[in-house]
Amino acid sequence: MKILFTSLGCDKNLADTEMMLGILQKKGFTLTDSEEEAQAAVVNTCCFIGDAKEESIQVLLEMAALRAEGRLKALVAAGCLAQRYREEIQEEIPEVDALVGTMAIEEIAQALEEVLRANARNHFRDLDGALPWRRERLVTTGGHFAYLKIADGCDKHCTYCVIPSVRGKYRSVPMEELEEQARMLAEGGVRELILVAQETTLYGLDLYGVRSLPLLIRRLGAIEGIRWIRLLYCYPEEITQELMEVFAREPKLCHYLDIPIQHASDRILRRMGRRTSQEELRRRIARLREQVPDICLRTTLISGFPGETQEDFEELYRFVNEIEFDRLGVFSYSQEEGTPAAGMPDQVEDDLKESRREELMELQQAIAFEKAQEMVGQTLTVMIEGKVAQEDVYVARTYRDAPNVDGYLFLHTEACLDTGDFVTAQVTDFNEYDLIGELKDELT
Repeated sequence: MKILFTSLGCDKNLADTEMMLGILQKKGFTLTDSEEEAQAAVVNTCCFIGDAKEESIQVLLEMAALRAEGRLKALVAAGCLAQRYREEIQEEIPEVDALVGTMAIEEIAQALEEVLRANARNHFRDLDGALPWRRERLVTTGGHFAYLKIADGCDKHCTYCVIPSVRGKYRSVPMEELEEQARMLAEGGVRELILVAQETTLYGLDLYGVRSLPLLIRRLGAIEGIRWIRLLYCYPEEITQELMEVFAREPKLCHYLDIPIQHASDRILRRMGRRTSQEELRRRIARLREQVPDICLRTTLISGFPGETQEDFEELYRFVNEIEFDRLGVFSYSQEEGTPAAGMPDQVEDDLKESRREELMELQQAIAFEKAQEMVGQTLTVMIEGKVAQEDVYVARTYRDAPNVDGYLFLHTEACLDTGDFVTAQVTDFNEYDLIGELKDELT
């Protein structure tokens, strides 16, 4: 049975997808990228914001059309959209044979087999129950880097967010399980581990009674074959002195930190249910830059949150201009039903949300280009991602670049390099968000 598997949404969803792919492969299913060859389809859906929800629905409808034509024998919807809108999907897209919730992904093969035996049923588990976990995965990122999901769920309950309702409470994966999977990934050629969760900074608090992310990083750093460890999604108020010290002491930990702050107006931060203030953000960022001078800071913002006034927006704009984040993304606020923010008064018009988003991105573009120019002349270790066809140019990433969200370094050399190799490059120029460099030393 050939399965067409589509993974949508975030990197945490991709980690779930790779687990499901490993299960299917072990059960004897064959994977295909071709709609013509596929006999069944699985869509791992997302519903975090409106755009993600629309994309998931569109892909499901496309697969449903193939199912209605008889070209597919089974169609399964998995993940966040399936968890949150199970009744609506069954009613509006009857071609979907079965639904698999976020905590039941270990049952993906069982769900498909039941459909093929004409005994289809949905698979859901307690959102706050045991985390689904398999060490075996089918890595889809090219084999040289992989996402390691260290926890699932969230206890923050920000007023705009649906995650607790589709992923449950915060639960950490036991450290021994993470170490074992990391070893398997390293044995398979993975050189960079990217640690992800809804929030990585609280890792281990539920299991061990203390924040254990620093210890986890040190233990992962001891694994042979792993060259880089990258840390994403750290809530700023949870960044401890111990974690900052790990950046200074652990040689494999990239000096890169993703701290999604969402806003800088104290009034809007309170309405969002965030547990920080602008003053605290400034202090934390200053301390990070003092203790790790070459750290690359990435953040995300929300424009047009309910009640955001022009004064609130201007305060955010000034903050971004003064702080000068290395990397920054902005989302227009998405009104998600069932969240406290969706029912707040003073909803901001879509056009205004978008215009404010564009203003922030224009500001950040100027900051990013200036920072790229400052990199010219520096010598950096880079990871090879691939080669430009028919040119003596390789695509690489520096420690400052997370895959799929940041830029690249285009490396000019006649040397023969492989994906996953680490080499030393000197930055000679830049082109907007990307750097241009020359090879200094091969295979560091």
